[in-house]
Amino acid sequence: MQEKRASLSIKNWSQGDQPREKLLNKGREVLSDAELVAILIGSGNKDESAVALCKRILASVGNNLSKLGRLSTTQLMDFKGVGEAKAVSIAAALELGRRRRGEEALEKNKITSSESVFELMQPKIGELEHEEFWIIYVNNSNKVIQKNQLSKGGITGTLVDVRLVLKNALEVGATGLILTHNHPSGTLKPSAADKQITNKLKKAAESIDIKVLDHLIITEKAYFSFADRSLL
Repeated sequence: MQEKRASLSIKNWSQGDQPREKLLNKGREVLSDAELVAILIGSGNKDESAVALCKRILASVGNNLSKLGRLSTTQLMDFKGVGEAKAVSIAAALELGRRRRGEEALEKNKITSSESVFELMQPKIGELEHEEFWIIYVNNSNKVIQKNQLSKGGITGTLVDVRLVLKNALEVGATGLILTHNHPSGTLKPSAADKQITNKLKKAAESIDIKVLDHLIITEKAYFSFADRSLL
């Protein structure tokens, strides 16, 4: 039994198969997702190596990193060999990856299409389990000036503070607004409330020569654009 346990340790693998050494010698691109997560946790348990443990964790979420990122530290700690420190390491690394994607989209800093709006906002709201409504403020060149959360936890026309939206638009010098919110259910069909909010903001903004350029409904992997469907 002792011999079996020893063989499970990554330290006993050939150097070319050890995740850290593999990354250093061959580059991060060649490592599997399980190997990358194994580097984060460092060790497995008495019955399986860190890589085997990570393969099992990933299999539980269909080998989907987005779903892995949504697991709580408590859920991660349900796996034998994953304590609080390891769970926190996994959660922190995946959160950094999510933030990096959002920053890369913002660096482009210009809205050129509905897809560019999706790339900007999906990392922020696409994987949430509750609804959030955000306003993106842009200038004449469609460059992003600011993006603000308007509501959280559900949307209805009564939650939209039109005066606050327009006041902020004037303060930052925006000439255009892009509305975005997520549907945790995964459906891309706009609701009556979605349409009501769009029309309410569009009419109010037009009175001060500010345009509502689009309204996107965002899910984990897809989006619905009011502009693309000629609903504005």
